[in-house]
Amino acid sequence: MIKDPRDIIFRPLITEKSTRLKDSNHEVCFEVAPEANKIEVKKAVEELFKVKVERVTIVNLKGKTKRLGRTVGRTKDRRKAYVKLKAGEKMIEYFEAV
Repeated sequence: MIKDPRDIIFRPLITEKSTRLKDSNHEVCFEVAPEANKIEVKKAVEELFKVKVERVTIVNLKGKTKRLGRTVGRTKDRRKAYVKLKAGEKMIEYFEAV
């Protein structure tokens, strides 16, 4: 089954850490589908942004417990992917694949 890259990569994560990694290590961070693996993420980034990927690191984040009065709930679990681009590749501008 061939998946659309936009079903694998949800959105870029723009934080202080991801901005620092983008500038220093040529690495970008995305929120990805919970069932996506490294190979699917690599192919999706290469197809969407037309760049070569060196490696992908995936991190699973558990949802936080939140309260609203007596009601206790949780935010959803998320999955992050750190994507390192090969040397000499142009840096990804997040809005170019829209």
